[in-house]
Amino acid sequence: MRPVPFRIVPTFHPRIWGDVSLAPLYPEKTGLSQRIGEAWLTDRGCLIGNGPFAGKTLQQAWYEMPAEWRGPRCAESQDFPLLAKFIFPTDRLSIQVHPDDAYASRREAAAGGQGKTEMWHIVSAKPGAQVLIGLKSGVTKKEFAAAIGSKSIENLFEAHLVDANDTFFIPAGVPHSIGSGMVVCEVQQYCDLTYRVYDYGRVDAQGKTRELHIDKAMEVIRFGGARIDRLRPLQWASQKMAISLLLACRYFAAERWRIGEIFTAQPKTDAFNLLIFLSGSGTMRWDGGRAQFRQGECWFMPASLKSYEIMPDHESSLIRTFVPDLNAMRGNLRTLGIADGKIADLIFD
Repeated sequence: MRPVPFRIVPTFHPRIWGDVSLAPLYPEKTGLSQRIGEAWLTDRGCLIGNGPFAGKTLQQAWYEMPAEWRGPRCAESQDFPLLAKFIFPTDRLSIQVHPDDAYASRREAAAGGQGKTEMWHIVSAKPGAQVLIGLKSGVTKKEFAAAIGSKSIENLFEAHLVDANDTFFIPAGVPHSIGSGMVVCEVQQYCDLTYRVYDYGRVDAQGKTRELHIDKAMEVIRFGGARIDRLRPLQWASQKMAISLLLACRYFAAERWRIGEIFTAQPKTDAFNLLIFLSGSGTMRWDGGRAQFRQGECWFMPASLKSYEIMPDHESSLIRTFVPDLNAMRGNLRTLGIADGKIADLIFD
């Protein structure tokens, strides 16, 4: 079967803190009747929009596609391994934490037994928008426990004002929250295990508060961990093309591309790629086919697709994410003359 890129149709998820307008990413979704908080770009239940698997779910396509489409690194994975999403908060998300693989395999087998490490890339942000990531130096488990149930718990966190294009890496075990006034592109392990610690006393349309998971959260939070700050991407640029390595860990790697003219991509990975379009529109062309793309879309690019062209109508930006070979990435960056210290700032074991 000839490799064919395909568009994944997102699913939209109501959230108590969501928005009634998802413009400009989705200009057709304004004046909504309910608040949408998340657009899941690779929900395993998402439908495929084109190609030989059109009309099937992403998980069905994953089962049926040739192994070379997945790539050697992902050929044995039983389930689609990455969850990408857009987040649209008009209020703070709960203060929460996610378990790591070891804890999830012991305590959450029924939920898949997998932990959740994630990254946030800020697509847009209003002045004053901020995130909470990790606890301040010296905060103890006892001090944290005493603050649970009060908004004062926020004072124990490192707060970060955010701007468009900022990127943060949030390993499992690091408590966090996203504030209002921004749009976030999140890439993560495919896991939806969230342990809420504090939810600001909010109630849903039925007057019910959302469940908290304090005991489990206290078991998985990493007290005394290193401070987490925004990352400093490594960039390569030409006149109308710029590539930034945002970060890489054993679960995923992510780059941001800014394209102002026709660009031929020749990805050298042993796993499928996802292209998440943050802005712009245009045409993609590959051996045997072509398709239109626009902002808000996510495209699956088979690992066996050796090259393709992106022809933007005007300057466009996207995130490319994939399951990496970290040793190969380090070797490639060293070949480019990048110092080990800078590599260590963006590649996490």
